[in-house]
Amino acid sequence: MFIVSDELYFPPVELAGEDGLLAIGGDLSLNRLLLAYKNGIFPWYNEDEPICWWSPNPRFVLYPSQIKISSSMKTVLNSGRFRFTINKSFADVIQNCKIVARKGQDGTWISAAMQKAYINMHNNGYAHSAEAWLDDKLVGGLYGIRLGNIFFGESMFSHESNASKFAFIKYVQQLQQENVTLIDCQLYTKHLESLGAVMIERKLFCRTLAQDKFIAGLKIG
Repeated sequence: MFIVSDELYFPPVELAGEDGLLAIGGDLSLNRLLLAYKNGIFPWYNEDEPICWWSPNPRFVLYPSQIKISSSMKTVLNSGRFRFTINKSFADVIQNCKIVARKGQDGTWISAAMQKAYINMHNNGYAHSAEAWLDDKLVGGLYGIRLGNIFFGESMFSHESNASKFAFIKYVQQLQQENVTLIDCQLYTKHLESLGAVMIERKLFCRTLAQDKFIAGLKIG
């Protein structure tokens, strides 16, 4: 197990354990988070634990061109029930992701420190949100990190049936228009599998990151 020091460094992702855990410690500074995402690593931990850094193998991803839209969701998309926006209310999206009740979970991994760190990433142009509105009420959405042609999804929430799916599909369609080639979903969920997400080998995932010109040229520190 690698212990992260004050130095901006992570060990090679191939050293991660079978569960994907690579390192423990460090901080959630902008530079460290950018270094993590650049190398296919993300933080995930409970509030009363030290920061844990993960790089699972295989990796759960979605290729935007392969998104699956069911007939029922096509009806929702065309109904005009929800209104779609991007980066309209980032702080509210992450707050809702934090507090929404999730089946089989007692709490949330989105701590106050995580909220602060990702709002800082948003203010620096790296973190983005997509929102679904019912009238003037925020009822669904998601947030994540955009580096070059890769989007790293973090979390989503829904207060109305199909609201998060609506926001996700609309955002994927928008990202496809912007030449985003890969969406990182991190870990398997049945929900995202139904939308077309698949497992790929970590080495392929990291190779895709390394081949992205923006990510490869990202200067950190």
